Amino acid sequence: MTTNKPETEPKVFIIESLEFEDEDKNYFEGGIISEILRLSEIETKYYYVRTKKEFKKVLSFFKESNYRYLHISCHGGDNSIWTTFDEINNDKLGLLLKDLLYKKRLFLSACSVVNEEIAKSIIPSSQCNSIIGPKNNIAFRDSAIMWAAFYHLMFNDDQDDSIVMSRAKLLKNLQKIVNTFEQPLEYFSISKSKGIKNSLIKPKQ
Repeated sequence: MTTNKPETEPKVFIIESLEFEDEDKNYFEGGIISEILRLSEIETKYYYVRTKKEFKKVLSFFKESNYRYLHISCHGGDNSIWTTFDEINNDKLGLLLKDLLYKKRLFLSACSVVNEEIAKSIIPSSQCNSIIGPKNNIAFRDSAIMWAAFYHLMFNDDQDDSIVMSRAKLLKNLQKIVNTFEQPLEYFSISKSKGIKNSLIKPKQ
């Protein structure tokens, strides 16, 4: 029997966690993105967390919100993401997100985090539509502006339904962002035939 899921809302839910050094420098990328989204009249919720326990609690808020887009801004590496105090490995993250991302999209603003391993940990179990994030390390100043520009393009495209992030629209606007900031982006998506499809988006010469 197929369970009818409630229709999700095309809004952006942002969770951020930083190191103390970043906090001292006011490098609150997620907070900046949230403010820019509000200026663009794009509905968003923003939460800052420091521990895995807080992260789990805020994920419950995300579930209750039924927002369609989850944006996580944090530090990380090939096998895990980090809150200020705790490491969350890919398998654990997959378990935390398992029941939260059905037909939704995950954006990870974390250096070197978006790779095949994290895609395998999240996409099959959650059935989320995609995971998108930078392939390489990216400076704070570029990352904050890049994501804000991306969301602006996605929600303010006069030639398309502005509330729908279709694959074609995503690829078109991600390519614009990659060309502008010269930062390749990983795009892992769900695939009926392959399970997971990887589309590396590189700057066009």
